[in-house]
Amino acid sequence: MTVVDAHIHQWDPLTTPREFSGLAKLFRYVPLPMDIAKRLAPRRDREFVGDPTPFVHPYLPADYREDAGAVPVEAIVHIEVEWNGPGRLAQADETRWVASLPFGVDTPALGAIVGAGDPAAPEFAELLDAHQAASPRFRGIRARVEYHPDPDVRAHCAAPGALTSAAFLNGFSVLAERKLSFEAWVYSGQLPEVTALAGRFPDATIVLNHLGTPAGIFGPVGDDTGQNPGQRRELFVRWRDDLTALAAHSNVVAKVSGLMMPILGHPVPPRGRPTPVPVLVERISPLLHHALDVFGPERLLWGSNFPVDKPITSIPNAAAAVATSLTEHGANAAALEQVFRTTAQRVYGIDDL
Repeated sequence: MTVVDAHIHQWDPLTTPREFSGLAKLFRYVPLPMDIAKRLAPRRDREFVGDPTPFVHPYLPADYREDAGAVPVEAIVHIEVEWNGPGRLAQADETRWVASLPFGVDTPALGAIVGAGDPAAPEFAELLDAHQAASPRFRGIRARVEYHPDPDVRAHCAAPGALTSAAFLNGFSVLAERKLSFEAWVYSGQLPEVTALAGRFPDATIVLNHLGTPAGIFGPVGDDTGQNPGQRRELFVRWRDDLTALAAHSNVVAKVSGLMMPILGHPVPPRGRPTPVPVLVERISPLLHHALDVFGPERLLWGSNFPVDKPITSIPNAAAAVATSLTEHGANAAALEQVFRTTAQRVYGIDDL
């Protein structure tokens, strides 16, 4: 069985405008030991990235191929990542740049591109035109709407409600009319907002990123998140119930991705020593088992979230942990093929590779 990796990032902060380009260039000209740099970074950034090393270097198709190792990845889906160029329609430049990368020669094929965009912005329809003109592989957008009530958990929005504002909903209707998908990267407390959006636009495809990112579910992060087993249990129960409500909407699919993000509370192992698969399986199984129960394999799709998850795991370990956990909960070979391949092919329209 070949695999579609439905969630990776490509970047070159030295030659393209990213929010972290300044940091990358600083390290290029004023090299500091990474461990010292990590200690100097704000706590919310340290806890989010775990290890800043992947963010200060380019991550391109050959880097991904090396990281994928023996995992038989046939195609990837690129997800936007902090493009910060000038101009109202600059985010379409990321789509154009990704389409120009050397995928599909001795690397996996480029299956789809999910670009950046803010449905609340007045030029949103024009931006979608620009994305679609930039590449025929453009399939949808991801907006920066993540919010967390703990101010020491890294987030883009300072207040809740981004998914329910009138401006956002007006723009979202344009996305839905064009049959483009929406990638919802939110923290788990925002799941009811995603559920409301799915109910309001039942014909729009909504892709929940990272099973809703329950920050702190594996260990303490921020000022007061996941600080003890009781808090983590409460977080799990709320996540479980909210995910169940979201899964009742058939237009929503969920990505089995980002489960090794440091912000979930994983301890960061020494560089080059990924967390062992049995340890990962023990941590992520309660989340995966519930997701399989409520979404079914036909509405789950796997993504490595590389290189963001690299401080915690490797791509082979991540894939093995997910496959092991799902198998332990009754997923057979056909179900695994849906999660690791066919759901992504359907959602992103990449059967023509």
